[in-house]
Amino acid sequence: MPRFVLLEHCWNGVHWDLMLETGEVLRTWAIDAPVVAGADLPARALAHHRRVYLDYEGDVSGNRGTVRRIDEGVYTAEVWEEGRVRVRLEGAQLVGAVELRQVGLRSDGGSSWIFRLGNLD
Repeated sequence: MPRFVLLEHCWNGVHWDLMLETGEVLRTWAIDAPVVAGADLPARALAHHRRVYLDYEGDVSGNRGTVRRIDEGVYTAEVWEEGRVRVRLEGAQLVGAVELRQVGLRSDGGSSWIFRLGNLD
């Protein structure tokens, strides 16, 4: 089964990086608020990351802060299409359905998303 990791990333403030293993890379979103169930949280799609981050904690190269693993586990994809990803996480803390929905574009050319854990219906 593909793996996931949630990292706390301290750099210019704090955000949480959700990384989903997809082949040789990690599809990654930065979540801009603490992860709680049942709330729509602002997120940003990031460039794919290397799979080494599934097991890494510590300093990020290029003086881009530090990361600390909050949770890890495996996931099952339920929907994986452009603009919408829905997975079922099986981690130590994060268990259940997660949905990421693209809601627009940012001024820097990136995309804005909403992250939601649980209560998807």
